[in-house]
Amino acid sequence: MTKLTLFYQETCPYCIHAKKAVRELQEENPVYSNIEIEWIEENRQPELAGQYDYYYVPTIFDGQTKLYEASPLHNYTAIKKHIRAAFDVVGK
Repeated sequence: MTKLTLFYQETCPYCIHAKKAVRELQEENPVYSNIEIEWIEENRQPELAGQYDYYYVPTIFDGQTKLYEASPLHNYTAIKKHIRAAFDVVGK
């Protein structure tokens, strides 16, 4: 399985939803627990974040391939759906 890179900000409400969604998805499907996630707080590692092409957080990459970038229109349900889709890409 591939390691995912997930960019977030500590106080971002969408990122808080993403963390909750990851936990729930891993509880719902044990296969998802095998997916390694590198959590990068973009304010603490701006030099690393600057190497990736995204605007909103949370954003998930598989290598340099963007699998998900949040939108201000996404609620918890949408975020969880997109994270599940990203997990499904690498969890096979």
